[in-house]
Amino acid sequence: REPLRTIGSFLQVLERKYGDCLDDDARAYIGFAVDGAKRLDQLIQDLLQFSQVDVRPERLAPIDPAAVMAEVVEDFRPAIERMAAEVEVGPLPPVHADRSQVQILFQNLLSNALKYRADDRPPRVRVSAQRDGHLIAFTMTDNGIGIEPRYRERIFVIFQRLHPPEVYGGTGIGLAICKRIVERHEGRIWVEGTPGEGSAFRFTLPAADE
Repeated sequence: REPLRTIGSFLQVLERKYGDCLDDDARAYIGFAVDGAKRLDQLIQDLLQFSQVDVRPERLAPIDPAAVMAEVVEDFRPAIERMAAEVEVGPLPPVHADRSQVQILFQNLLSNALKYRADDRPPRVRVSAQRDGHLIAFTMTDNGIGIEPRYRERIFVIFQRLHPPEVYGGTGIGLAICKRIVERHEGRIWVEGTPGEGSAFRFTLPAADE
């Protein structure tokens, strides 16, 4: 990432020092290059996160997913307040999992719920869970734009995007990371919902007492 940061830094210096000498087209070109460097940096970060899911040592232990979710919600507090969003978290039974990876899982799912919001209403997100044998079945529902049934498998494939990046930002890796994390915990993840009305992401993790 260091060469990429150098490119971005010098582009910004160029714009700051010589911007007054450039015409509108030249300034626009610099803006495109700076934006591209930022997006490539995010792509590198996401790829590193994706690749590290399986290679890092397992740190499985009983954890409180409600506490993890509370931290994630607090991290998103500025965006939640800006969007006038509501995030409701119900009781979440303890699970046996890697805490840092569960945090990444919750972060990516909440980020999507807020990102793919409908234009005519503020986001409403609800997180719930219940016991299902030796598993805890989680559900994160939202009232966003939803996903058509034919795309429900595709969205979990790396680099698969349903919308152009200028409409909804991102790298197309977040849900692939979620799938890899859940499957590493021997669970599964899928999505339901109605286009135009919202989505329900469901996934399972092992219960803490198993």
